[in-house]
Amino acid sequence: MALQEELKTQGDFLFKHRSFLPLVILVVGLCVYAYGKYTNTICTSFWCGEVYLYASLGVSLIGQIIRILTVGYTPHNTSGRNTSEGQVAGEVNSTGIYSTVRHPLYLGNFFMWLGVAMITANAWFIIAFILFYMFYYERIMYAEESFMRTKFDRGYLDWADRTPAIIPSFKNYVKSKYPFSLKKVLKMEKNGLVATFTLFWLFDYTGQIIDTRTFNVELNFWLFAAIAAFVFYLIIKALKYNSILETKDR
Repeated sequence: MALQEELKTQGDFLFKHRSFLPLVILVVGLCVYAYGKYTNTICTSFWCGEVYLYASLGVSLIGQIIRILTVGYTPHNTSGRNTSEGQVAGEVNSTGIYSTVRHPLYLGNFFMWLGVAMITANAWFIIAFILFYMFYYERIMYAEESFMRTKFDRGYLDWADRTPAIIPSFKNYVKSKYPFSLKKVLKMEKNGLVATFTLFWLFDYTGQIIDTRTFNVELNFWLFAAIAAFVFYLIIKALKYNSILETKDR
């Protein structure tokens, strides 16, 4: 198989199974963090304490904001939607955030999971995460762009020629042609929000277990934030179940 076809085949496979990447980061990162805590080799200075955790959370929330700005301004059947048959795209998104970068969702994902990787306070793990993310998503982006080139031809290529793949450029910014849809954001992004706060609490709780050698749950910000995010998730699920969040063509 030629390299071009091989990259597309790999990308199509990874696109369909891209939800497993967070699980890899979680399992490996949690092991690295637990080992560092158990062996007392994890950074214990001021910047690796609560302030460092809040900074890591800030990085993750930057990623969440990027995703919100992407999803909120896009129409139905775009922005990474896929089915059991493969990828779906109703049109080329070329306005709003898509006029600054071709893959804003993956840029958002990068910051979301970089924040989680940062919790380990292990420079080698953080570097390994960045390299793994680049390898993983490079193939997914290749497969997506191959699909878009085939479906939209010149319309896609003209937009791709003036829009960078992953590092935003605002010199050709065009205001979004769609209004912001809060309902769509609530439907699509509730999982990411609850996952972020739950993971930060999970890391914090793992550290508590190792430090105290008990399974007592400390009542702190991370626990309350995770509970609040979970309650929010259940409310949105209920609203979605009752079709309250349904939007036409979004």
